[in-house]
Amino acid sequence: MQLRFLSRFHHCKPRNHFFSLKPSSNMEISSPTSSQSVLILSGKSSLETQHAQLIKKNGTLKLPEDDTGVSVFARSSEGSLETFDVGLYMSLVSTEKFGRFLMWSPRLSSTQDLVSRNFCELPIGAVCVADIQFKGRGRSKNVWESPIGCLLFSFTLQMEDGRIVPLLQYVVSLAVTEAIKDVCYANGLPYLDIRIKWPNDLFLNGLKVGGILCTSTYRSKTFNVTIGIGLNVDNEKPTTSLNVVLQDLTSVAYKLRREEILAAFFKRFENFFNVFLTQGFQALEGPYCKTWLHSGQKVVIKEEIEGQLEKEVAVTIQGLTSSGYLLAIGEDNQLYELHPDGNSLDFFKGLIRRKL
Repeated sequence: MQLRFLSRFHHCKPRNHFFSLKPSSNMEISSPTSSQSVLILSGKSSLETQHAQLIKKNGTLKLPEDDTGVSVFARSSEGSLETFDVGLYMSLVSTEKFGRFLMWSPRLSSTQDLVSRNFCELPIGAVCVADIQFKGRGRSKNVWESPIGCLLFSFTLQMEDGRIVPLLQYVVSLAVTEAIKDVCYANGLPYLDIRIKWPNDLFLNGLKVGGILCTSTYRSKTFNVTIGIGLNVDNEKPTTSLNVVLQDLTSVAYKLRREEILAAFFKRFENFFNVFLTQGFQALEGPYCKTWLHSGQKVVIKEEIEGQLEKEVAVTIQGLTSSGYLLAIGEDNQLYELHPDGNSLDFFKGLIRRKL
C-alpha cells in the first residue's frame, strides 16, 4: 500500500552509542552570524546535549546538494538568532523519546531529505525543524516552497511489522489534530475544528492547512521511517492558517506558537504510537473517524473494463479497512475496499473498488 507512504530497501552502518556527524572541512565552528545559513543542534537532556556537541565537532553530516553552504552549530545558552525558540521548545517537550533531539535551521531545502540522508546516525525520535523549505517534498514527488509562518518538521522512528506501517500516517494525522486542540485549550482559546482528509491532509474551514509525508527504508527486518509534517500556523497564504482562523473567533491577541504545537504533538504522538503498537489501530480508529471528513460521504466510482467506461457506481464511505484503505458500502449492501488509482492528485477522483 502506498498512500503518500514511500518505502525502499536500504542498508545502514551499525549505530554507535555516541554517533557523530561532521560538518564539511570548510565550515567554521564558531557563533553563527546573520548572513550565514545555519543548522542549530540541541538536546533536552545532558546526554543529548553532549550528542549535539559531538555532531558539531566530529563525523560526516550528509547535506542535500542544495544545502552544502549550511554551517552546523551546537546551541549554547547564550543569545542566538533563532526565530524558532529552541529554549522554549525544550522547556515544553515532555516525552521519553520523541522530539528530544532537535535540529533547527532558518532555511533548508527539505527537512525530509536531511533526516532521511542521516537516519542511521540520528537517535530515534530526532526532529529537524526549518522556518522555510525551498524544496519541500509532497505526494507524487511534488516540490514546493513554503511561506514564513509554517511549522515544518521531520522526525525518525522505527517499526518491525510491515503490515501496519502504512497505518502510521493515520496515527500521525490524529496526533496533529489533538495537539492543536490541546494547545488551544491550555491557552483558553476557541476550539479549532481541524479535520483529516484521507489519507493525510489536514483541513480547517474547508481549506487545507497541513499535510503529512511518510517515507521508509528497510534494513535487518526493521523499517526506518521518516515522517514529515507541514502545518500553516501563522501564514495567510496560500490558503489560511490556524492563527488567521483564531483571529476571526476571538478578540484575544494570543497567537499559537510553533514551539508549543510541536511539543504538544510529540506528547500526543508518543502516547498514540504506544497504543498503536500494543493494541493496534483499531484502538484509535474511533477518534480518527470522528476527526476525518468522510463518514457517510457518497462517492461515485467509475468502473472501466479493458479501458472502456462501463458504468458509474455510487457507494457510501463507512470507515477504514484493516489494510488502511477506505471501507464503503454500495446500494446493493455489498462492502467494498476503495483504492486510489495513482493517477490523480485528488484521491477521490480516481478510486477503484474491490469487493470484500
